[in-house]
Amino acid sequence: MNKHLEQIIDLSIIDKEIDAFESQIDEANYKLEASLAKKNAFVSNMTTLEEEIKDEQVKKQKNDMHIAELSAKLEDNAKKSAEIKTEREMKSLQLEEEIAKEQVTFANEEIDRLEKVIENKNVLIEELSVQMKEVDDSLTSVQAEVNGKLTVINEERQSVFGRKEKLISAMNQKSLSFYQKVRRWAKNTTAVEVKKQACMGCYMKINDKTYSEVIKGEDIAMCPHCGRILYIAKEEVSA
Repeated sequence: MNKHLEQIIDLSIIDKEIDAFESQIDEANYKLEASLAKKNAFVSNMTTLEEEIKDEQVKKQKNDMHIAELSAKLEDNAKKSAEIKTEREMKSLQLEEEIAKEQVTFANEEIDRLEKVIENKNVLIEELSVQMKEVDDSLTSVQAEVNGKLTVINEERQSVFGRKEKLISAMNQKSLSFYQKVRRWAKNTTAVEVKKQACMGCYMKINDKTYSEVIKGEDIAMCPHCGRILYIAKEEVSA
């Protein structure tokens, strides 16, 4: 097989190995990202509950103020009752007192409701805090596990990069430029095998002339259909 073709094939294999590291890194980070997402969900839920509690407390304070105003009004009406001179004035004052008392009752009921809502939400926050503590503990071990995997992956990747640099330094510029030109669009299918007289990049059957050139391996042959670099495995040649 042509030396330049062999180098191109070797380079394409190394580039596939390098690209495969990205999926390994993504896989290693997935567990960590899932744990972080879970923690962020807890934080978001707790923040929402805390904001809702603040809103409920503001409503409760408004009802407290309203009760204070109504109580002052009832006290004022009690003083006025001593000065009433007509039945009409008495009925009007009684109506005001009834309305005020109803409003006080409603405000007190609303305060009780709001206090229960606040209490329930505080319980939820406590439960979420416990669960988030468990997630935090798990996150620490997951982080350590992921860091260990990434260290190994990085060491392997550096080793592969070293092989690539060594190979590139041995290649002539013309072959390297040609390979890089095809790789820009073909990615990890820049150099593909021919099996049963078909290109394994586009899966189209190649003509006898091109197939003969691929078998000989004296020059760099390209697929007439897709433009990928073709080579043939030893077992295919034998067949």
